[in-house]
Amino acid sequence: MRVGIGYDSHRFAPGRPLILGGVTIPHSLGLTGHSDADAVCHALTDAILGAAGLGDIGQMFPDTDPRWKGADSVKLLTQANLAVVEAGYHFGQADITVIAEAPRMAPHIAGMQQRLADALVVSPSTISIKAKTNEGMGWIGRGEGVAAIAVATLS
Repeated sequence: MRVGIGYDSHRFAPGRPLILGGVTIPHSLGLTGHSDADAVCHALTDAILGAAGLGDIGQMFPDTDPRWKGADSVKLLTQANLAVVEAGYHFGQADITVIAEAPRMAPHIAGMQQRLADALVVSPSTISIKAKTNEGMGWIGRGEGVAAIAVATLS
């Protein structure tokens, strides 16, 4: 059994879609980043790569490489999972926490679980997603962006 932890955060910005867990969420702001800035996918990708001892998302998909400009982070997660499988590991489960003051995540969690499960070729029941606010504290509490934390197990 192997365990990995991933974390990612992105600032809000106008003129971009808000994509989390592979789901486009209606909101007046999106997230800044080289790819689609999907903090949920990025945290989960780091968690599975870390559990397999394969580095992190920045090593596999560097933001200095124009190939990853605007990339779909679900596809990056799929590619990372292929590397995990090639290294001899099998995804077990993930527990993810999304931290944002707005928008509300609850209506989108099932869709996120399905998209992430599809990328990892597992049942959505192996992906747990929770949403929390920061109770008005700090940069997240001021509505400046979103953060995500993921823990994943591999066997």
